[in-house]
Amino acid sequence: MPDLGSRRDTAELLMTRPPAGAPASAPEATWFSERFEALQNNVGRFIRGKAEVVRLALVCLAAEGHVLIDDVPGVGKTSIAKAVANSIDGKMRRIQFTPDLLPTDVTGVQIWNADTREFEFSPGAVFGNIVLADEINRASPKTQAALLEVMEERQVTMDSVSLAVPRPFIVIATQNPVEHGGTYDLPEAQIDRFMARLHVGYPRFEAEVEILANGARGVTAESLSAVVNIAEVQRMTQIVRRIHLSPPLLGYIVTIIAATRRMDELRLGVSTRGGLSLAVAAQAHAAASGRSFVTPEDVKTLAPYVLAHRMLLRPEAELSGATSESLLGGIIASVPVPDQRVAY
Repeated sequence: MPDLGSRRDTAELLMTRPPAGAPASAPEATWFSERFEALQNNVGRFIRGKAEVVRLALVCLAAEGHVLIDDVPGVGKTSIAKAVANSIDGKMRRIQFTPDLLPTDVTGVQIWNADTREFEFSPGAVFGNIVLADEINRASPKTQAALLEVMEERQVTMDSVSLAVPRPFIVIATQNPVEHGGTYDLPEAQIDRFMARLHVGYPRFEAEVEILANGARGVTAESLSAVVNIAEVQRMTQIVRRIHLSPPLLGYIVTIIAATRRMDELRLGVSTRGGLSLAVAAQAHAAASGRSFVTPEDVKTLAPYVLAHRMLLRPEAELSGATSESLLGGIIASVPVPDQRVAY
């Protein structure tokens, strides 16, 4: 873990950063990977045995992409989201989704001020840097729809006035896929706005022992201290967009997503937004590894998490036992990898 106390002042780093359009340099990629490692180590102090899930969640954070953590109850979905949020010195907001939650609870509402005789906007829970949407599929479709604009455009429109949310802005949502009573399926438009869908799974024996020991000592996600401030996270998101992504790799991504649209087993393939999400996530993954350029391995590693939840199977394909992950795996295996000499 890097010595966070010896780093240069963040304001100095922001003043010395290159123009937004300039390619990221090797020193910038190193700076990025040091901050990324600090975050990963800090979250790993509490989340035991799930290093890959934590890494993927942080990749989405650096790419300013939303994350859907989809798994059975009690495996640490909410804990991961809270641990990530508490590791950053930013504004965290939590929304506990329930059937009676209203759209205005999410976005905000205009309130009449009798003293000024004017309406004043009272911000909703989305006005934060990291928004934890817990059990998101328990809210009604009308309330779920309140997130569509802010997840895509980072703004809330109220009475024809658009109000920007703080940046960076990331929604980390959790849902339980096995309980159907009192839940509502997420619409395709909202699922497509999540950069990645992650599954936690049960921990290994040794990790579960550590989890129980931490619980017995009263260790919680709230005990984690921030190791990266919000200005540094902003700089990380800017560096990600300047990581080199060559034309051959862009073509590789487009070939993969176009292949999903021609599959007979699917009623809906990957959208253009999905391809863009994969490209940006690959940039963040490369930067986390200390590289200033994307490789085909970055794309192949992230594709199952970024693309699979956007692929909707036909009923007959589901009955035959096919899954979006298996179909996507076949596509990736069949698409030629760009020549390594020109891919970077």
